[in-house]
Amino acid sequence: MLRHLINVTCARCIGTAFPYGTFIINITGSTVMGLIAGYLAFKGEASQPWRLFLMTGILGGYTTFSAFSLDAALLYERGELGLAVLYVAGSVALSIMGLFAGLAIVRHLT
Repeated sequence: MLRHLINVTCARCIGTAFPYGTFIINITGSTVMGLIAGYLAFKGEASQPWRLFLMTGILGGYTTFSAFSLDAALLYERGELGLAVLYVAGSVALSIMGLFAGLAIVRHLT
């Protein structure tokens, strides 16, 4: 639901020339994943089923690699090779940076 809202809002406010919604979703999802993983690593207060529910279930439903792949393919098919490369590289790099940022925030706060 939140993923759909972000996609629709981005399309209305920014446009559809670039898949901003999926881009933002993957980066924020990775950042939240880092926050949760870091918190659970330092506090360890959640059982394995809860960890899987939060990280695989909730965040897995929020972020989506299949939509990312489709958006990249659509950019390529439209002849936007530069944007497709920027989208793929930016998504991967910024999502990983977001994960590390989440971990760093938790380390700093604990």
